[in-house]
Amino acid sequence: MSDPVIGRRALLRGAGGLAALAALPSLAACGTGTSRAASGGKSGGKSGGKSVVVRDSGGTYGEALQKAIYTPFTQETGIGVQVVNLQGTQMLAQIKQGRPQFDLINNSMMDHRKFGAQDALETLDTDRIKSLKSARIPDSQITDHAVGNSFYGQCMAYRTDAFDGRKPETWADFWDTAAFKGSRSMCNPDADLPELEFALLADGVPMDKLYPLDLDRAFKVLTRLRPDIKKFWDSGPLPGVLLSRQEVTMSTVWDGRIADLQKQGVPVARQLNGMRRQFQGYGIAKGAAHVDAAYRLMDYSLRPDVQARLARTFPSNPSSPVAYEKLTTEQRNALAGAPQYYDKGFDADIDWWIKNETAVTKRWLEWARD
Repeated sequence: MSDPVIGRRALLRGAGGLAALAALPSLAACGTGTSRAASGGKSGGKSGGKSVVVRDSGGTYGEALQKAIYTPFTQETGIGVQVVNLQGTQMLAQIKQGRPQFDLINNSMMDHRKFGAQDALETLDTDRIKSLKSARIPDSQITDHAVGNSFYGQCMAYRTDAFDGRKPETWADFWDTAAFKGSRSMCNPDADLPELEFALLADGVPMDKLYPLDLDRAFKVLTRLRPDIKKFWDSGPLPGVLLSRQEVTMSTVWDGRIADLQKQGVPVARQLNGMRRQFQGYGIAKGAAHVDAAYRLMDYSLRPDVQARLARTFPSNPSSPVAYEKLTTEQRNALAGAPQYYDKGFDADIDWWIKNETAVTKRWLEWARD
C-alpha cells in the first residue's frame, strides 16, 4: 500500500468502506494510525506475555477478522493479538527505520509485491506454515514474501427488470447498449485498477490472452462506450446507489456488494463471466519483533475451517478451495470463489500492473476528461 491510491482502494473494498473512507484524513494525519486490542476483547487476554501485532484495514472487515480469527486464535494458543491500522507509507517508514511496530501484515498481494521489492518483508519459510498443504492454497498465491488468504472479484451487476427478462452474459453485452439499453457505470482509478481487461474481453480477446494488455485497443473499445457511461464510481457503495435509483441499468461492481442490495429488495443480479480477481494476503514485516507468533497466526488464519468461518462473517472469498467444502450450499453459492464460478474469471496480472499502473492511470484520466 505504498501508493496512497491503493491504500484508499483497500478501505473502499470492505463492506464498511464508506465509513473507513470518511475517517481517512484523520488516520493519515495522525502519523501512527490507530490500534485496538483484539484478544477476546481485552488487551493481552490470556496470552501470558505472548503477543503478536497484526496490521489490517479496520472497519467492518477488521471487526470480522477479530470475531472469526483473532479472538479464537488467542483462545486456542494463548497468544494475544494487537491490531493496528496503518497506511503503507507509515509501515514502510517504520520498517526502514528498523523498528516496525507490527509483525503480520494483512494487505493486497500487489502491495506485498511492492514491499518485497523494497526489502520490507521477511522471506517466508513455508515449512513453518503447516496449513498451506491442507488448505491447498494455489501455487500462484504463494510467493517468497506473502501468501494469499482471500480475493475480491470485480464483475458486472445489472437490473433484472431492465431487459425484458434477458440476462447479459458477457462483457460484449455490457458494451451492447442497443440490445441492453440504458446507461452504464465503471470505476474511477481512485477505486480500483482501470477496467481495461473488460474492454478487451468485450472486443473478443480470450481471458488467457489478456496480458500484456493492448492499451491502444482497450482505450479504443472504451471510447465506444464512453457516451453511455453516466458515472465513474469511486466508492464501493456507489454502483448500488446508481442501480437502485435506476440511473444506470448496468455497472461494474465488487462482487460482495450485490448480496446487500438483493437483501434490500433491489432487483439486481451479478454476472461473474469475465470477473477480475485480486488477492489479499499475509506477509511478515522485515525486522518484526514477534516472528514466531506471526507465523502461528498466519498458519491459523489459512486453515480451511478458519477461512470458512471468516467467509460466514464477511463477504470474503477464501483462497483455500477446501474452505468452500465447509460451507453450506447457500453460503458457498453466494461467494464468487465457489468452484462453479472460479473458472469464469481471471487473476489480475499484478506484475504487469505494477510496471504500468502509473502510465495507464494517467492515460485513463486524460481519456475520461475528453
